[in-house]
Amino acid sequence: MQNTGLKILLHASTWFAPFLVPFVLFLVINDEEIKKLSIQAILFQLVMAVLITVSAFLIILLIGIPMLIIFGIMAFVVPIIGIIKAINGDTFNYPIVGSWIK
Repeated sequence: MQNTGLKILLHASTWFAPFLVPFVLFLVINDEEIKKLSIQAILFQLVMAVLITVSAFLIILLIGIPMLIIFGIMAFVVPIIGIIKAINGDTFNYPIVGSWIK
């Protein structure tokens, strides 16, 4: 349960500073796990932004509506799961981008 507070801050920052907090933590903290989570958090936010934008454009074809709902829920729920795992001391990798960063 090392750096639990920083992990919680990192995951919760998705609602108030999704790029700034992970970037600052990446630069300031020397812990490899925090650095890995910081990169994953930034990439996750970028991927979700692209997916939500594409979904918004696909609303014209009606397929974008369910995609927008799914990706919107995912962008909200995934950080909550990360916070819960950080509190419990479990390892957490962001979906989609978690396997990109080793």
